[in-house]
Amino acid sequence: MADGRPRVLYTDPPWLASGDGADPALATVETEVLGPGVELAFGRREGGRYLLDGPDLAERARGARVLVVYRCKVTPELLDAAGPGLRAVVRQGVGVDNLNAPLLAERGLPGYNVPDYCVDEVSAHTSALALSLERAVVPQHQGLTGGAFDIYAGGVPRRTNRRTLGVVGFGRIGRAVAARLGAFYGRVLVYDPYIGRDLPEGYGAQAVDDLDELLGQAHMVTLHCPLNDETRGMFDAAALSRMRPDAYLVNAARGALVDPEGLGKALEEGRIAGAGLDVFFPENPHDDPRWAPVLAHPRTVVTSHRAFLSEEAEDSSRRRVAEAVAQALAGRPVRVGRVLPDPEGAA
Repeated sequence: MADGRPRVLYTDPPWLASGDGADPALATVETEVLGPGVELAFGRREGGRYLLDGPDLAERARGARVLVVYRCKVTPELLDAAGPGLRAVVRQGVGVDNLNAPLLAERGLPGYNVPDYCVDEVSAHTSALALSLERAVVPQHQGLTGGAFDIYAGGVPRRTNRRTLGVVGFGRIGRAVAARLGAFYGRVLVYDPYIGRDLPEGYGAQAVDDLDELLGQAHMVTLHCPLNDETRGMFDAAALSRMRPDAYLVNAARGALVDPEGLGKALEEGRIAGAGLDVFFPENPHDDPRWAPVLAHPRTVVTSHRAFLSEEAEDSSRRRVAEAVAQALAGRPVRVGRVLPDPEGAA
């Protein structure tokens, strides 16, 4: 606040990326909502990527009243750099694993996300990955553009209305997937230990008490659970071995739900039929050689973590985050997307 204005740091906003930083001229939504009375600061980029830690980021965080993170992980060093004037941390997205809620709770800082801005997009993208696998769209495309006209390239598809969809995690997106993608399947099973058994009935689905029960019956398994200590790596070699050999796995939730080595071996050995992935851990799968067999396998469909993306979703996310920032600066509670309670005296 060198000039008296509260400072807000956007650590890694991809929609503002330009060269080695962020172009303030592109921050039209943020400027419109927050106005000239707020100093906007942005992270630095090198080699086409934002610096997500280190002294440069710490210097830019110094004196910030609010931090807005995207892929950047909230760490003690980042909070220490911001200093005692920090009032809140906002995640520009749905997932909260990098928001580091335990650390924020320890520091008495409220954390927020935007939990529902891309339900339409992610459920549509999940359906697209699933149906691409079912109809062998990728091998058909590659074969035809490569000069071969072959209706059997990629194998003979199956009739989906005689098959079972399994939805793991029944939050906002899981419910939308059950309603949308479930229309193509004859039966929809749901596994989520944190909901009542009756809730899936309202979406034309049936709850199961055990993940293994779902894995043993579903021909298409889609993941929609949060990433935490309970779910990290839950789809490892053991879980994948309990899937049907003719089942597909689709993950547009969090990359670390799936173990890359286990998935690669399951694909290579034909223990599952294929996989559709929009998310990886690390974020870029080319940064970890364990993903190479998965990316190269002919029965995979992969995209670059863009299931959430649309012009409308991006605009909504930016606007709602800026509104949350404005409320935090004013000392008012943020009602939607509150990951942690507002600490007493936060204003």
